[in-house]
Order: sequence, then C-alpha cells, then structure tokens
Amino acid sequence: MDAKLEALEALEVTGLTVSFAIPRATVRAVTGASFSVRRGRCLALVGESGCGKSVLAHALLGLLPRNARVSGRALLDGRLDLLSASPAVLAGKVRGREIGLIPQSPATHLTPVRTARAQLEEALSELGSRLGAAELAERFGLAARDLDRYPHELSGGMAQRVANAIALAGDPGLLIADEPTSGLDRPLVERTMAVLRELCEEGRAVLVITHDLRAAARVADDIAVMYASRLVEVGPAAEILERPRHPYAAGLVAAQPDREFVAIPGMPPELTALPGGCAFAPRCRHASEACATLPAMTAGVSCHHPLREAAHAHGA
Repeated sequence: MDAKLEALEALEVTGLTVSFAIPRATVRAVTGASFSVRRGRCLALVGESGCGKSVLAHALLGLLPRNARVSGRALLDGRLDLLSASPAVLAGKVRGREIGLIPQSPATHLTPVRTARAQLEEALSELGSRLGAAELAERFGLAARDLDRYPHELSGGMAQRVANAIALAGDPGLLIADEPTSGLDRPLVERTMAVLRELCEEGRAVLVITHDLRAAARVADDIAVMYASRLVEVGPAAEILERPRHPYAAGLVAAQPDREFVAIPGMPPELTALPGGCAFAPRCRHASEACATLPAMTAGVSCHHPLREAAHAHGA
C-alpha cells in the first residue's frame, strides 16, 4: 500500500449524533461519535448489541427512519458531507457506487422470488460494473450452483455471502460491513475477514461493525469501542486488544474465549435513560464520584480512571 494513499481519509466523522423521538421518550442511539477511516485500512467498531453501532452505519448512508434526528458531519473523501447530502445524491451517487453496504440481516434484503444470480447480476448491471457474477461470488466462497438458488433455499451463511458479493458489485472505495460474519461458522468467518483484509490491501477503506473481537482482530488496523451510544476508546487494534485503557474495553477483551472468558457483570443502560455522567460506571469497579460527570475523550480514551500498563499486569 502506497503511504500517500494510506494517509488519505476516505471517511471523517465528527460529532455524529442520532436520536429518535418515540412516544414519551427519546432514544439517544449515537452521541458525539468522531473517528476516521483511511484508505488501505480497516476500522472495527465493536461493542455489545444495542449500543448504537448499526444506527451509526445507517446514518452515514441515509437509511434511517423519518423520526431520526441527525447532526454532526461525515465527510466522504473530504468533499461530500453524507449527513447533509440529499436523498437523491445518496441513492444515485453514493450507495453502491462509492460506499458498499453489507447488511446485518442479509436474508431480509434479498428479493424472495428471484435467484441470487439474478439479484447479483442486476446489481452489477445497475452499477455499470465489468465484474462477472460468478467471479465475484467465488471470492466469497459461493459455488455456481449456489447462485441459482432462491433466498429461501440459502442457509444464513450463504445469504450473508450473497450480500457480501452484492456490496462489492459497484467496486466502492469504502465498504461498510454490518456484522458481516453473522450466521457463519468459524472457517467462513476467517474467509470473510480475509477477503475484507484483501480489500484493504487493494486500497479500499473498510468499516466493520461487529461484536466479535476475534473477527475484528483478524482484519482491523484500528478499533473504536462503543458503549451506550458513545465511543469510549479509539486507537490501533493491537494496543486496544493487548492493553485496553477503558475498563469496558478491557472487559470486552477479557470476555473472549481465548482470554479469561468472563462476562462483564451487569447490563448496559437503556438508550432512553442514559445518565449524565459515565454510562459504564454502574458496571465498573474503578468508578468514583468523578464518574457522575461525563469524561472527555483524551488521548483516545473517554474515562476518568483509564487503566495503565501496571494495572493490566496485576489483572485490573
């Protein structure tokens, strides 16, 4: 990867906030998220289910319902603010062409009365791609006979792979993969992550949304940890996986099967009732009175009591 190309930010997000007005409450799904994804690199957005990861992805593509309130900025290649772009621009020029999306529930995104081949070929035609359906499908481990099946004849893993192929039909420079390994067994998880890594090596930017830290470690250059609508730690993947500084990030790492395999105690707060201070404080053994106020993001971590290497060495 050319160093000059890698330095280019394909996506720069600043202060992204998303809320939903519902009867008698407001859902604060994303709060003040700031991060960037560079060409030739992969950023993995990780966190427990329900923390706002998928909402963040859909906000970037203009796929939120009408009751969504969105603010902030999300610059694509330094020229187009995705959050203020019109629906026509997003639909006609961005989605599929400049940004490919691998959806979280692929089976619901496939037309039930058309074969996988027909849907992939339609995407290739609509986007003016010179790739062949069989060539693209093979990259994700689909055989020719799989393409001639209807969605109801596909396993969850096969449907996921079809969705992966469709996301690449327009040869986008930025790929957003929302739980791309959902429903896949471990060998196919490894294959999918390997393909995403190859896309980075080809010069694309990749944003992977996942709760699977093991999968994230396979592909990510950088990791952003999300908890209760906020990013709590952002940095190089190797540092966060080996020396996490936020107690929540440390808990996620420790909960992995190849680590301590111990779940974080307690439950995250409802997004309709977020506290004014640190949302993780009720689950954190390092919490103090200071945590009643919201900590700023400093040096990549938002915490009043960031963990240090000495603390890690003693099992903190």
